[in-house]
Amino acid sequence: MHDLPSLGKMLLVIGLVVAAAGVVLMFGGKGLLSWFGRLPGDFSWKGKSFEFHFPLATSILLSIVLSLLWFFMNRK
Repeated sequence: MHDLPSLGKMLLVIGLVVAAAGVVLMFGGKGLLSWFGRLPGDFSWKGKSFEFHFPLATSILLSIVLSLLWFFMNRK
């Protein structure tokens, strides 16, 4: 049970990162993140009655960024 303070710190950091991302999306989402979901590897199909979006490149980029963030947070 001695790991609970470190878990609390990690949850606090994750919460702050999510809150900061929310603020960026609310106030700067139009210009700053207009590329999000529109990278060259993102696929989009439009039919007569449906649209399908598959943000493959955005998902890979987000995975790399989050993996690096996780790596540097757990580095001691």
